Amino acid sequence: MERRLFSFILSSMAFFLIYMSLRTMFAPPLPPEEDLAAEVDGESVEPAEDLVADTEVDATETSDGEEATEEDADAVERPDAPTWSTLGSMDPASGYVMLVTLNSRGGGIERIELTERKENGRLKYRRVDVRSGYLGYLAADPAATDLGIRVNVVGPGTPADLAKATGVQGGLKPGDIITGFNNANVNNLSSLREAMLETKPDETATITVLRNGKSIDFKTTLAEHPLDLVRLAEHGGDDEVAGNLSRLSCLLTVGRVGRREIQSGEKTIEGMVDTGDLIWDASQDGAKVSYELQLSDSEMEPASGKSVSLQRTYSLQPDSYSLDMDVQIDNRADEAQELAYRIEGANGITLEGWWYSNKISPNWGGSAARDVVYKTTAEGHELVSGYALLKRAKNPSEANDQTLFAPDSAPPARNLSYIGVDAQYFTVAMLPPEGQESLKTFRRAAANIVADPNTVPENQEKAVNTSFYLDSAIADVPPGSSLKQSLRLFAGPKQPDVMEAYGLGDCIYYGWFSFVAKPLGGLLHIFSNVGNYALAIVLLTLCVRGLMFPLSRKAAINAQRMQELAPELKKIAEKHKDDMEARVRAQRELQQRVGFNPMAGCAPMFLQLPIFIGLYRTLSVDIELRQAAFASWTTWASNLAAPDMMYYWGDWMWDYLAGRGTGWLGPYFNLLPMIVVSLFLAQQKMFMPPATDEQTAMTQKMMNYMTLVMGLFFFRVPAGLCVYFITSSLWGIGERILVKKTLPSKPHFDPAMLQGGDGNGTVQGAVNSGGRSGGGNGKDGDPKKPSLSDMIRQRIAPEEEAAPLPKNRKRPPSKGSGKKRR
Repeated sequence: MERRLFSFILSSMAFFLIYMSLRTMFAPPLPPEEDLAAEVDGESVEPAEDLVADTEVDATETSDGEEATEEDADAVERPDAPTWSTLGSMDPASGYVMLVTLNSRGGGIERIELTERKENGRLKYRRVDVRSGYLGYLAADPAATDLGIRVNVVGPGTPADLAKATGVQGGLKPGDIITGFNNANVNNLSSLREAMLETKPDETATITVLRNGKSIDFKTTLAEHPLDLVRLAEHGGDDEVAGNLSRLSCLLTVGRVGRREIQSGEKTIEGMVDTGDLIWDASQDGAKVSYELQLSDSEMEPASGKSVSLQRTYSLQPDSYSLDMDVQIDNRADEAQELAYRIEGANGITLEGWWYSNKISPNWGGSAARDVVYKTTAEGHELVSGYALLKRAKNPSEANDQTLFAPDSAPPARNLSYIGVDAQYFTVAMLPPEGQESLKTFRRAAANIVADPNTVPENQEKAVNTSFYLDSAIADVPPGSSLKQSLRLFAGPKQPDVMEAYGLGDCIYYGWFSFVAKPLGGLLHIFSNVGNYALAIVLLTLCVRGLMFPLSRKAAINAQRMQELAPELKKIAEKHKDDMEARVRAQRELQQRVGFNPMAGCAPMFLQLPIFIGLYRTLSVDIELRQAAFASWTTWASNLAAPDMMYYWGDWMWDYLAGRGTGWLGPYFNLLPMIVVSLFLAQQKMFMPPATDEQTAMTQKMMNYMTLVMGLFFFRVPAGLCVYFITSSLWGIGERILVKKTLPSKPHFDPAMLQGGDGNGTVQGAVNSGGRSGGGNGKDGDPKKPSLSDMIRQRIAPEEEAAPLPKNRKRPPSKGSGKKRR
């Protein structure tokens, strides 16, 4: 009996071990995850505000409403070629502030342009690196053709849409073939761009197109190039770098079926087709564009699933920076399926000025040109640097994607307020639907790169293409039912009132010097009422230097006193030329005896340092200073937040000097930094006292060399910062000349004091009130009260007895006298 029992137990254990091994091999267990019936914050998510399972889909019908048969149930007919749709307009009368271009290949976002206008009718946010005219985004194939360039999309309100031709209604239309531009033949996109480079905004251009076999000449007025906030990497122009991949934004795909899901670093479930490569059925109804993609049983078979349908809609309202998105996954099978979807974030965010700008980051590791930002209830606002994502992708021992929160994270860590890609002046982020504070129905969020990490140049890693994705909660979707989600996509400027309205205020970050930068920005906005931000910076500089004039005058007096001491210091240097310690001690004794503080003239310089850093932060963050021109009558220095870019030398200058990201100087010659360095050298020559020994002379030479080296680092600073330095330097030179004329002609020091004698007089140290005495008389002949700095210095390092004091002053008590020195 015992033997049978023992055999039964062993057999049961062996059977259980074999069963668990087979289960592990063929159906690996996953971490516990929430489905729609799970509890979140104590409340059931079924049905949630933004994630709903309903029964709107009839699994026995196709997308056309026709009854399906067993023969054609697995055959899905799709369009032969993609189509493009637009939402919004470039027409200022329309009220739209965006123009969105959508592509049916993948059903994603191909381009978002900002079209908001100023009061003068100019674009509020244009491409600062493009000065030529703009025809409109045509989604043209870059490859050459025998006929010309095929137009695939024409945005409302663009110059292409407003073009006119005799006897033809409307402007250019999809399907037209562009064969000429301004009497020049064009047969590919590159030749058209070269012809466009010769134009300017507001110029009239002639476009020759072939329509239905007939050649038509259209005339239109070119516009400024709007900022393409979201674009394909291949459309980045000179700012784009190798390794970045072109992929539509906000793509939707099946994220999980049963226990099969997308692995880290992959775009789809293993074996399944990438829905971003398939052509979706498209339809448009006014300001609403819809896409649908049906996946057959055979296409779902690698995931052990049955037929599903993906649907999504986009809609845009006037005067709004947010694009409303509804996503949906339908179960078209005759049995329930565990389903979840994945929606990708935006990518291809503008790289404007990545090679010269420095984006302020809350992280010690710094930031790239494009970083992932997100906010949850648990962690608040967080930033994931593009640098860190690229480094992670290059490390084979780490997962390609950086998880922001996981299925096993606590509910507050998955309570998502926003997630997006952040650039210097713009942000593109996914938000909850209007009226809802957060998204609670995503089980995973991760940041990644849309690039080949091995081909991104090492010195251009700052420009890596970054993005993110969200995995929905898992739902057991019955036959004919749907899993739905509503979202908003914000794509707009980092303007404080706009960002606060969309709950993105934390994305504007000034850093540690925000207490200086924000008031400076406010003053600049006030001074900008004069009509020019360059003049506003000049007025701000004059105000700052005017307030510091008393300190500057004291610094000038200090410099004059230093010149009077120069002969005595030179004598000391010659006397103790072989004994450095004795020379320094003698010089200190002389300065203490006459009451001279060599550091007294440094106060203006130290006080200007926070102003400099604060203004630099303001230029790096405040979007109002972006695109602010130095002068309206010239294209030079057309952006005070960027270098002045006087002359483009990137065509012939060595790459290690002029390369974007690779060169010390950048692709443009900048004039303003050269003026700044010249004025710095002039100031040093005017303000620096004559050298009293070889060491001082060597120090002064080193300072001149350092100024020249500093010019290399200043070569790519914003033009607005150069305007500040030029104004401040000119003020300093003029102030020194003026103060020098008003200084007293009598010497500041009693000759007896310089010689170390008692002087036998009443004047000790300063002869006039302009200089600080080392214990001389005040106006009424009373001993002068020591300053706070003197008292602090005396506490820290009491002065040793040096030269004999005059008769009318008592020697301070010695250290052993027991009296406390003050």
